[in-house]
Amino acid sequence: KDYPVSRVVQLLKDMKAQLEKEADVDEDAYDKLACWCETNDKGKTKAIADAEARIAELDTTVEEMAALSSTLKVEISGLEKEVAANQQSLETAKAMRAKQAEAFTEEEKEMIQSIRALKAAIIVLAKHHGGGSALLDVMATVRQQMQKHKALLQGKISPHQRRMLSLLTEDPSGYLDAAPTFKQEYKVQSGEIFGILNQMKETFEADLSDSQKEEIEAREAFEALKSAKEAEISTGMASLEDKKQQLATAGENLVQAKQDREDTYASLGADKDFLMELKAKCTMTDDEWEKRKKLRQDEMVAISKAIDLLSTDDARELFTRTLDAPTSFMQKRSSSTSASRERAAAVLLAAAAKVHRPELVALASSARLDSFTRVKQAIDDMVAQLLQEKDEEITSRDFCIDEFSKNERSTAKEAHKKANTQSKIELLQRKITNLNATIETLEAEVSDLRQQLVRAQQDRNAESQEFQATRAEQSQAQSLLLEAVNVLKGVYQSTATSVSLQQTASRQSPSSAPPPDFKAYRQHGAADGVIAMLEQIITDSQLLEKALMEAEAKDQAAYQTFVQESNSAIDAKMVGITNKKEEKAQADLDLIDKKGELDGVVTELGALSSTKEGLHSSCDYTINNFEVRQEARDQEIDALRQAKAFLSGMTVTSAP
Repeated sequence: KDYPVSRVVQLLKDMKAQLEKEADVDEDAYDKLACWCETNDKGKTKAIADAEARIAELDTTVEEMAALSSTLKVEISGLEKEVAANQQSLETAKAMRAKQAEAFTEEEKEMIQSIRALKAAIIVLAKHHGGGSALLDVMATVRQQMQKHKALLQGKISPHQRRMLSLLTEDPSGYLDAAPTFKQEYKVQSGEIFGILNQMKETFEADLSDSQKEEIEAREAFEALKSAKEAEISTGMASLEDKKQQLATAGENLVQAKQDREDTYASLGADKDFLMELKAKCTMTDDEWEKRKKLRQDEMVAISKAIDLLSTDDARELFTRTLDAPTSFMQKRSSSTSASRERAAAVLLAAAAKVHRPELVALASSARLDSFTRVKQAIDDMVAQLLQEKDEEITSRDFCIDEFSKNERSTAKEAHKKANTQSKIELLQRKITNLNATIETLEAEVSDLRQQLVRAQQDRNAESQEFQATRAEQSQAQSLLLEAVNVLKGVYQSTATSVSLQQTASRQSPSSAPPPDFKAYRQHGAADGVIAMLEQIITDSQLLEKALMEAEAKDQAAYQTFVQESNSAIDAKMVGITNKKEEKAQADLDLIDKKGELDGVVTELGALSSTKEGLHSSCDYTINNFEVRQEARDQEIDALRQAKAFLSGMTVTSAP
């Protein structure tokens, strides 16, 4: 027989099974939350420690790069001043060398002219010892050379020789006999004068040779100085370029370190905030779990105890005597009242068994035992509570759906932002790669131009030395040829082109007639052709020397043009390198910024994922069981209202 107490016991057992099932579900959810809390706690704690260590390293790097940049700026300033000073010294040396070369050329030309004049004077003096305008011209030449080279002849010509030359230059016709005999004084004096003039010529020639040697030594010294200065300038420029490269690298490292530090600070702050929220959430979860576990345990203990109390043999015997006895108090009640109570209680018990709510079991007992007013009030209170729970559950469900929707929209937005940022990062990386390739190409071109300058300078020095040597040889050859021409002219181009040594035959007897006289002496007819050939050779040598000088001037001008164009090209390429490096530095900064932005997006996506996991933990049960719970609650409300209707109907029926 199905007794009411038996149904209550079965209901209590169902309630206990439901509580055990809910306990298992809660424990599984708690285990997942605990695992999530532990994993994120460890991960974020380690991330914070790593970030703090990274910040300390970046602080050191920033200080080191700032100090290195300051040092490099000072060194670059010093190198620039040193290179400028060396360049100024080289330009000054070039200007001085040019003046010296110009002065030497003028002096050499003047000395060669003086030597030629003296040689010509000696020849003329030898031919025109009888006086005349030619002798006056010779003395004018001697006087001019003595005045022009007074300092050079100082100490070379004795005072007696000077007086003799002075007398000769003042009155050559009076000093030298116009028609000297073989034994006159003229021969001695003319020989002394010839000696003085030869001594002057030799002095000029020795001075010319010394000047040429000094010029060669000065040119060699200048080339050595030039090579040394250009080597110093080249070394200084290379060191300056290296220092500038180091400064650019230090600047890039400084900017990157500062950016990394700023990004690390931002990441550290986000990690600390997340860890703080994590600890708060996990602490609340632990507290709630303990409270839920204690309440459920108390509930299960109470249900188990109630089952034990209601299931003993004594209790069943007692309930049999009291609830099923024919003479019991309940059976003495009116049939209509008992039926209404039983129908209301049956509805409440059925609902309690379906929705597993102990409150309905208690209310069913009250329907059998308490007054109608109290039971109906309890029903109204429970209906109001159920309606409130229904509204709260709807609000909670709507909140969860809205939060899931917001999370999805934010996740999609951040995912799009992430893809866009990654695309920009790839573009910047390609740009930096292209800039590096361009910079390397420009630097290689600058290095090649500098090597070409060095080779061009070496070739120019060799050509200049060859030119100087060739020119000196041509000058010496011209002097030697001119001397030979003058010697030949002194013999073959005298006023008497032929000398007749044939005597007039005297009228003597045949027996005393002398042998035949010499034939008329005539100079060799080929002398003029030889002299003309020598003069042509001299002219050709002079033309060759002039052509060499013109070629040297053109080569020097071409070399200077090449140097200027090469330096201009180097300067332009260096400007291009600087611009490309600045563009690369900006691209590096943009890349660092985009990487920091990407890290922020990834962090935000992680936070959104964590938020989504939290929403699943708190909302999945509500959303997945919403319809079932709403339907069960509606059925519970309907049962309560039906029970109240039964009770109200009973009240109306029993009214007088």
